[in-house]
Order: sequence, then structure tokens, then C-alpha cells
Amino acid sequence: MQEILDTALDVMAVEGVAALSMAEVARRVGVRPPSLYQYFPSKMAIYDALFERGMREAVRVLEPYRAALSEDPRSAILAGQQATVAWAMTNPVLAQLLYWRPVPGFEPTPRAFEPAVQQLEILRAALQAAVHAGQLSPAAADEEGMALYTALMSGVISQQLANEPSARVEEGRFTRLTRTAVDMFFRFYAPEEGESDGSDLCGGRTPAAD
Repeated sequence: MQEILDTALDVMAVEGVAALSMAEVARRVGVRPPSLYQYFPSKMAIYDALFERGMREAVRVLEPYRAALSEDPRSAILAGQQATVAWAMTNPVLAQLLYWRPVPGFEPTPRAFEPAVQQLEILRAALQAAVHAGQLSPAAADEEGMALYTALMSGVISQQLANEPSARVEEGRFTRLTRTAVDMFFRFYAPEEGESDGSDLCGGRTPAAD
């Protein structure tokens, strides 16, 4: 099954994400097309498995930075975001499947979408940690704040993949703006004087990531 998925990624990289062909995958794997259906009942099932794989990889990328949220949430958020952007540039086919809608009619199943929900919860916890640390206004961690953050970051990834997909992440016209985008978000949601989320910030303590 992993060989089929790897081969599907190779086909999508050449032909386009929406142009996946079961016949071409079968040819490259060295089996007859009906044999593929023993493992994946449809082309959409392959897309679904790849979506889940990509989202789980994206979540794993963030794991090393969660512990640092208790020390300096802003720095941890930036580092995690830079790592996520780097992963997207290294895995452009999966990134398109995750962050765009390139396949007409494809909707991930609840199981495949579960790590996407986990990724959003990691983001929410990170923003809340920055709120508790006095680095962000409480509004940054509400639904609108999270929507703005994801729009900024998915925009960086989308623009880079659409315009300079082969550029080095540190040199890309858009990916090198990752720090600027994070700074813009923190400036926009900077806490006003006396603003508090109700936690005790005097001791300088911040909550754990989860």
C-alpha cells in the first residue's frame, strides 16, 4: 500500500495533483489495474490516504516545538511555522492536497481529517500560551484570530508553490516572509495596556502546550 501511495505521489508530481491515473499507477507499480482495487477501492481512496499521510506528517513537524511554548511562545510559534513552511516546500504535492482544493469532488473522510483537527488544536494551544504570556491579546486565540493566522500562513505557502516551487525555502520570494507574517500577526493582536485573559501573569508562568 505504501508503494502504491508513493507511486501515486510521483504521478501527481508529473501530471498534476488532479490528474492521478489508476492505470498509470498500476503500470509503474507493475501490476494490472484491477489489482490496485484490492488495496484502494477508488482513486478518491488514494487521495484520502495521501491526505491523512500528509496531515500526520505536518503534525509531527510541530511536535518538537510544543515544549518550548512554556518558555517563549512567540519564538516557538515562529520556529514551528518556519518548519511547517519548509515541510510544505519539500512536499509540494502533499501540500497542495492539504492546503488547496485541486481535486474536484474530493473531501477527506473523518479519519483522514482527524490530524487536521489536531493541527488546529496545536495552533489554538500555542496562541493561548502566547496570550497567557502577555504576548498576544485574547482575541488572537479565538476563531477569527485563528482564521487570520491560517490565512496568512497558507498564503505564504500557496504563493511560493504557485510562483517559485523550486526555490530554496530561505530564499523564496514568499517563504522568506514567514517571520514578517508572524510579526504582523503579533503586532495586530498585541495586548493593550491592562488587557488580560484573566490569568496571573505576574509570576511569568505560562501554561503547558496542552
